[in-house]
Amino acid sequence: MARHLQWKNLVIDQILRTKRDGHALSTSQIDSFVAGVVSGSVSRPQAASLLACIFIRGMNDAESIALTRAMTDSGPKLSWPGIDGPFVDKHSTGGVGDKVSLVLAPLWAELGIRVPMISGRGLGHTGGTLDKLEAIPGYRCDLDDEALHRVLREVGCFISGQTAALAPADRILYALRNETQTVECIPLIVASILSKKLAEGLDRLVLDVKVGTGAFMKTVGDARTLAEAMVRVGNGSGVSTRALLTDMSQPTGEACGNAIEVMEAVDCLQGRGPADLRALTLALCDHPDAERVLDSGAAFERFARMARAQGGDLTRLTAETKRWELRAESDGFVTRCDAWNIGRAAFVAGAGRLRAEDPVDPAVGVMVHHKVGDHVSRGEPLATLWHRDRAVDEARRELLLAFAVSEVAPARVPLLIGTVEPTAG
Repeated sequence: MARHLQWKNLVIDQILRTKRDGHALSTSQIDSFVAGVVSGSVSRPQAASLLACIFIRGMNDAESIALTRAMTDSGPKLSWPGIDGPFVDKHSTGGVGDKVSLVLAPLWAELGIRVPMISGRGLGHTGGTLDKLEAIPGYRCDLDDEALHRVLREVGCFISGQTAALAPADRILYALRNETQTVECIPLIVASILSKKLAEGLDRLVLDVKVGTGAFMKTVGDARTLAEAMVRVGNGSGVSTRALLTDMSQPTGEACGNAIEVMEAVDCLQGRGPADLRALTLALCDHPDAERVLDSGAAFERFARMARAQGGDLTRLTAETKRWELRAESDGFVTRCDAWNIGRAAFVAGAGRLRAEDPVDPAVGVMVHHKVGDHVSRGEPLATLWHRDRAVDEARRELLLAFAVSEVAPARVPLLIGTVEPTAG
């Protein structure tokens, strides 16, 4: 046993030296590291050291693909016997008011595409898809494999949380990245995101990479770098992957919270809803019949079936709170509708969390009434804070910072900034 442990330590020592000195790791070295992280034979200090080396030295595409595959294979993967595909999912890098998944999953399903969507919870100012869905009374995000198969077979889509067995290496390494300040590292971000998605048994993946104050990536250059890396690694891992770069300098849609975002998603599924939410959903859907189906209301019926299949009761969805309105102090054009400050206002009111175990208030949030380029009159509401007396003064201050009105009309902010398609060959 001692000799075996000594051999394992020699292996990890060699892996650490290789990356420390700026050389590429082999697929077998990466496989050994990930397997050791999951089994515990690689210690936390050793794993943290390699994360730091990767943060400093980076990884080439071959290493990134190997790391993603090893993390994907670190637990059992989902498969869908007896269900006809194709199987497609979407991932967003996160933002404010981003309820697109709630519209896109049932829309795809109504178009005959199967959507096994594993989603997460929000941290900080960005809302999580699961938090929104859990605002629906009874909705379960903890489906086991049998239930996932049943809902996908019967409804055509599900939105649930990550099972304990899915990509266990990611949970371990993500926690270490938080502790070691190595979160902002593109190869590690790519492997973390894609390992969970590739474990879903997908044929295709669409990525929505956000850019702006309310996003993880603040500049177009950084967002494009991340998008290109994810597209290369996703396709290199055998899943057809494309990405859209979309604006997050202001929120998506009008509702920023949990219950109120579900309500807005329902409006969109019934052929109504904000124009930017519709446009983004249709761009990500990328299907010639998408607009017709969305306007027909059929996708809403599919969403209602999914909610019922996962225990939810849409008829009991409500958001009764106190309201405070931010009003324009002068006539003019909105020149700022800042996603960061609006997200912060919703967060401090109770719509978000700092830690995964923190509770959220499903009813609170912010409704945005005007965005950049809109003309407003003095006294007209710019936004409404939905609150229950928690940190109201701080939330008001954030909303005051979020908006500016000027006599000069600004340029409209484009929603779609760019696309990243797989490279031929």
